[in-house]
Amino acid sequence: MSVPVEATGGEAGAKRKLFGLRLSVTQRGILIAIAIFAVMFAVYGWKQPVGLTANVINTASNKGALLALVAMAQTLPVLTGGLDLSVGAIFVLANCLASSIVVGDPVSTTLGIFGVLLIGLLCGTINGVIIVYGRLQPLIVTLAMGAVYFGIALAIRPQPGGSVNFELADFMTRSTYAIPHSAILLLLVVIFIWIPYRRSVLGRAAFAIGSAEQAAYMSGVPIDRAKILAFALSGLLAAIGGLLLTAITYSGAAKISIANDYTLNSIGAVVIGGTSLFGGVGSAIGSIFGAFVMRTVGDLLIVFDINPVLQPLFVGIVLLIAVCIGSLRVLRIKNKLDLYR
Repeated sequence: MSVPVEATGGEAGAKRKLFGLRLSVTQRGILIAIAIFAVMFAVYGWKQPVGLTANVINTASNKGALLALVAMAQTLPVLTGGLDLSVGAIFVLANCLASSIVVGDPVSTTLGIFGVLLIGLLCGTINGVIIVYGRLQPLIVTLAMGAVYFGIALAIRPQPGGSVNFELADFMTRSTYAIPHSAILLLLVVIFIWIPYRRSVLGRAAFAIGSAEQAAYMSGVPIDRAKILAFALSGLLAAIGGLLLTAITYSGAAKISIANDYTLNSIGAVVIGGTSLFGGVGSAIGSIFGAFVMRTVGDLLIVFDINPVLQPLFVGIVLLIAVCIGSLRVLRIKNKLDLYR
């Protein structure tokens, strides 16, 4: 039975409209995250006794970049419709490992950096392989593997301590002409990891999987490879964050509170940045600004002299609002999808 040309054209037109809708939703999420951060940071600068000096901006950038890297790591699995609860543990593992091997002369330091990044990539790949070939839920796999990675981190660094190459740490955490190097690091990650991934076949496949995995499978999308790559790059990005943490603190610490805090806040940053927890819609760039929003919440509590004990309360409220907004965004998209059925 032949398919009418008009029907095919109508279906293609509907797909083009849906693709345009997805772009607009993603861009709107990024712009909203940027606007929220701009307003909050402006208030923070206004309340600072010394104003937005280079040191204040550099400190805020260093703190925000840590969460931004973990949020970017969380974004990739979320785009496929999964959730990675091990990003915080990989982040801590990379920190503990870096405090042990990113030391010494430039050659040893360079080898140590590659070792840390390789471990992060390996951890993410293991997650993806187990999820794909074990046919298991990402939530369960990453929760279990996160415990494994934290156990390794604890074995490496039973007590807080260690060190890091001073020149590397100083370079990663200072600023030049009032431009924080940590912000430049985020820009480089976007240019050399996120953009090539987003434009690659497997990157586009991740969006297709998150939108409708069954339809993606029927269309011949390489689902298995796309999922493994998403989790592998997630581990790599979390490891970069752990390396930056080592540069900021000059030490390593296997603390479960750090792993849990960054995992939870990364989910909030992803949602604030416009990425749907249902998958298929989002951007790592939005997650960066979502992370800075989450970090600025804590800074505002300090400048407004609010009891720091209440910080989890306010962060939880921001996270709840962000999730609700994200759910409404997805509901609107689903309603519009029904028009093209």
